[in-house]
Amino acid sequence: MKSSINVIILAAGLGTRMKSKRAKVLHRAGGFTLIEHVVRTSSGITPPENITVAVGHQAEQVRAVLANSGVRFVEQSEQKGTGHAVMMCGAALAPQDGLVVVLYGDCPLLSLATLKELVERQAAGEAAATLITTRLADPTGYGRLIFGERGELESIVEQKAANPRQLEIDLINSGIYCFRADLLWKHVTKIQPDNPAHEYYLTDMVEILNRAGHRVEALEVANSEELLGINTRVELAAVDKLFRERKARELMLAGVTIEKPETVTIDSGVTIGMDSVVEPFAQILGRTGIGEDCRIGACSIVANSTLADRVQVAPFTSIADSVVEADVHIGPFARLRNGNRVAKGAHIGNFVELKNTQFGAGAKANHLAYLGDAEVGDKVNIGAGAITCNFDGAQKHRTRIGKDAFIGSNSTLVAPIEIGDGSYVGAGSVITDPVPPEALALGRGRQVVKEGWAKNRARKRALDPPTS
Repeated sequence: MKSSINVIILAAGLGTRMKSKRAKVLHRAGGFTLIEHVVRTSSGITPPENITVAVGHQAEQVRAVLANSGVRFVEQSEQKGTGHAVMMCGAALAPQDGLVVVLYGDCPLLSLATLKELVERQAAGEAAATLITTRLADPTGYGRLIFGERGELESIVEQKAANPRQLEIDLINSGIYCFRADLLWKHVTKIQPDNPAHEYYLTDMVEILNRAGHRVEALEVANSEELLGINTRVELAAVDKLFRERKARELMLAGVTIEKPETVTIDSGVTIGMDSVVEPFAQILGRTGIGEDCRIGACSIVANSTLADRVQVAPFTSIADSVVEADVHIGPFARLRNGNRVAKGAHIGNFVELKNTQFGAGAKANHLAYLGDAEVGDKVNIGAGAITCNFDGAQKHRTRIGKDAFIGSNSTLVAPIEIGDGSYVGAGSVITDPVPPEALALGRGRQVVKEGWAKNRARKRALDPPTS
């Protein structure tokens, strides 16, 4: 069945009610843009090459967001309604048989299960089309479904055109359809812009197909939240909240402990292994993957990173675009910026910052250090206050520290530089030259002690007090 399903996603609109310079479908909820959510769900019923996205406003930005998805694009240069957008996609779809599903780029909550049910209902029956509907306690603003005596859908009446009896109907039009492709393309050109907006409305297809002697059916969805569209920032926040709640529930049912889940932010694409713990106010973002038996401390942020099993992230730690191997301890108040790889059993303590650094197995930097563009060997000890000077004002340079080396507190390693295996750097040193293996490097001024100096100074001040 998958090879005979084409999906059209309408994503060309301005989204003026969002009050934003950014196209509506490019706003984010649950960690992804709205259009990404819809494409991901669509990919569950058909290959990406069978998904066509109708773009218009900020088309290039939408294309860029979906550049690696494999979907196709059709540009709707003039936004003349949903029917017009579908017509624009017609020439791009091949083969012209099978089924065509029409979705919207601003309706990200539709589940894959519901989408599959829609396709299966249409494929199994004789109807020309099936649309999704739901019951709303307050259907104000939505089109209402009008059914015939045999249960077939006869028409969709918009709110403004409905009479008082029709306004009492609580079954609404979601705008999500599954058509027989041959009948859609045969009749879609019969849609006319004979309405106050002079637009081509896809809803007219219900009456057009009925006049042609074809049946249209409705699939009622119990969970109306799935059909929520987004038009304002208020609705965006509500949908984001639903995504977060869904994700937290999914993880907890899979064996993850989330303390105070209402305070935690976890993106839809995150994975977390069994028996891991997420403390209050943590944020786990992007495509982060966390292994089993880990702990993510309160108020920590982990973004687009991979953490292996038994990693301990203490509170108020930030990790981004990094790979952390098993049994590592990080934080509290540590920062891994980007491009880091921390090997098994390493310790990174409070107020330590890593950037583009390979940190060896069993190595330690427990306090107040900066390691940028560095390669730190296994079992190295980095003292408090040690830094790598990796930037000369124009270029970045690397520091290489061999295994089992000891870098004393407040050492300054001026890159490019290499510290040999097993060597020592004395505390307070400024090191500018390579250090061979198993050597001691000192780079500081000689200490001078003047005995009695303070006593003599005090006596002098007593004899000759300073004037005010």
